[in-house]
Amino acid sequence: MYKSFKEMPVWKKAMEMAVAVFNLTEKLPKKEDYGFTSQVRRSALSVSANIAEAYGRQHACDKINFYYFSRGSVTETQSHLEYAKQVGYLAPEFFIRLDSDLEEIYSALNKVIIALQKGAEH
Repeated sequence: MYKSFKEMPVWKKAMEMAVAVFNLTEKLPKKEDYGFTSQVRRSALSVSANIAEAYGRQHACDKINFYYFSRGSVTETQSHLEYAKQVGYLAPEFFIRLDSDLEEIYSALNKVIIALQKGAEH
């Protein structure tokens, strides 16, 4: 068992992805600051934040819900990044790397959810 959510590989990967999204958005046009930039940063950061919140919850059902929220933020971020690629804000090769990272996070979250569901059944 982890002593902190900061030890969880899925949280670490989610935080790395949020930092990558932040760095990407630093280069976007200022006209996007209160629109796209804000949305994609929030969705990316929400992935790790919900993992941390799940860790802090006591009951398995609460934990599972927050892991589901995190998973939803993964797919929201993927959608934002797809938009960024299509409008030319994001180079295709950078998109592929971020999308792959998000798929890894999604898969890891599924494994955590399944493990918690199995544990809750007993």
